[in-house]
Amino acid sequence: MKKSALPTILLLSLCSTVSFAQDPGDSCTNLIVTRGASATGSVNICYTCDAPFASQLMLIEAADHEPGSIADLADSRGNVSVAQIPHTFAVLASNGIGHINEYQLSIGETTFGGRSGLSNENGLHYADLMTLALQRSRTAREAIETIGQLANEYGYRSPGESISIGDKNEAWLLEIIGTGHDRTGAVWVAVRIPDGHVSCHANQSRIGEFPLNDPENCLYSRDVISFAREMGFSSDEDGPFNFSNAYDPASERKKKTCAMRVWSILRRAAPSLDLSPDYARGVENARRYPLSVRPDAGLDTRAVFGLLRDHYEGTDFDMTTGENAGAFGSPNQRRSERGISTPITSFSIVTQSRSHLPDPVGGVLWYSPDDTYFSCYAPFYCGIDRVPEAYARADREKFSWDSAWWTINFVANFADLHYDRMKTDIQAEQSAIEEGFIGIQSAVETTAVHMLESDPDIACRYLTEYSISCGETVLKRWHQLAERLISRYIR
Repeated sequence: MKKSALPTILLLSLCSTVSFAQDPGDSCTNLIVTRGASATGSVNICYTCDAPFASQLMLIEAADHEPGSIADLADSRGNVSVAQIPHTFAVLASNGIGHINEYQLSIGETTFGGRSGLSNENGLHYADLMTLALQRSRTAREAIETIGQLANEYGYRSPGESISIGDKNEAWLLEIIGTGHDRTGAVWVAVRIPDGHVSCHANQSRIGEFPLNDPENCLYSRDVISFAREMGFSSDEDGPFNFSNAYDPASERKKKTCAMRVWSILRRAAPSLDLSPDYARGVENARRYPLSVRPDAGLDTRAVFGLLRDHYEGTDFDMTTGENAGAFGSPNQRRSERGISTPITSFSIVTQSRSHLPDPVGGVLWYSPDDTYFSCYAPFYCGIDRVPEAYARADREKFSWDSAWWTINFVANFADLHYDRMKTDIQAEQSAIEEGFIGIQSAVETTAVHMLESDPDIACRYLTEYSISCGETVLKRWHQLAERLISRYIR
């Protein structure tokens, strides 16, 4: 792509017009798909990271460590030094936030905030906990135990978090919150999502009542109830203990900006349930949405991508029509609703963890820089030893056509000049590329499995080169798409 295609000032203005408009308190959406709900036999952890930074994909390599060494943390402001373990696993991550490890364990998060006064200035940030768990765990249950142990030993300094955790066989939702400035540790509960179900969360605690004597399906810190009673967040008179009511009471604002996204994912996964938007719109006595539902049909990879691309199209809250829309039907100008797709997204992921394939092949990170609606997912296998340079390169202060994030960000923002017309062009290219990747996935994986049987190093090289080529394909075709949009629609 020629750098002279548009003046630099115009480029920067287009690419940053809407980037900071979203309230950071309404950041991130997660979708969990269990193996029995998947048409591909996958456990999917899906995470839109809605944050004001440019995404940088990275590989944290597996490593052996000397006794007495200290873990390298993504966020070192917590004034803690975490003792390193003898061996850590390889992790694909963005900006220090771990996504999937070499054993197909994957993770995502959304911040629910919760009761004020429970965070601590010292201790581990949730991003540290997520990455450390991936470096030290092989299964979702191990990751939950690791997060709980680390938070208790070193402290927890983030607000309330909902954390999606999936492995090859099962998926869990963990919710955690601190215990205040004068205490080290955190209280938490983790619930296994029933096989055959999907679940989601979006900046609002989702775990209500939970079983106290069912370790197969529920794990929790020993003081999760007693601490709430001590603090006056809950009492025996309230009936069975409810985590979300105690630690994250729902406000009308949270319902509209957070529960709306949960409603929209669940209603599209299971239309037969005819879920009402009443709870999200603050209707009195409306029931909260279930933690999980059984989808009407098994979800393939295309369907999962689609659930993350949403402005409430086709509903009374459609951000692309009527009073909710901006010029040319843009959902990014008036912001009367908080959609799942948003310009503030730094990156999004859809992981695949599959028990019927060996780990280097079964684990896939489908990665998409910027807004889910106008971006493109490319597959990166958890058995690779490098990531594409264009996906690792992104400087928020300096535009570059060599950066996947900047290139995709430019196209998404440029589309606001004539959204209703450019949308067709962008989605056609998006669909063609993703369909191409999905279409040859089985052949690529069959080849890789055969290679693994004879020479794991050659298999690693094959998966690495293939994954890098996918990223380079997206970058090249998005350059071409940008040129077509500029020449066709520039005023």
